[in-house]
Amino acid sequence: MSDDGDGRRDLRMPDDDEVFAEVTDMLGANRVKVRCADGTERTARIPGRMQKRIWIREDDIVLVEPWDWQDEKADITWRYEKNEADQLREEGHIQ
Repeated sequence: MSDDGDGRRDLRMPDDDEVFAEVTDMLGANRVKVRCADGTERTARIPGRMQKRIWIREDDIVLVEPWDWQDEKADITWRYEKNEADQLREEGHIQ
């Protein structure tokens, strides 16, 4: 797929209960440390449906859904490709 200069794509945006986050550390056991856009550090869980299909690495931009009952924990709901993360930065959605 070729990408002309303004190759803007419609990216998945957070739902009401989701926030952008950057993966800061891999913890093992399907967990990662993330820094959320709201300034909170959380331990996020990689759900089973993503484990073998989507590889998550440090510095990836992801969407997380914080837990209602434990705010310092969250589930990862989506991972952005590098070019999608660059587009989010350009459009000012994330720092």
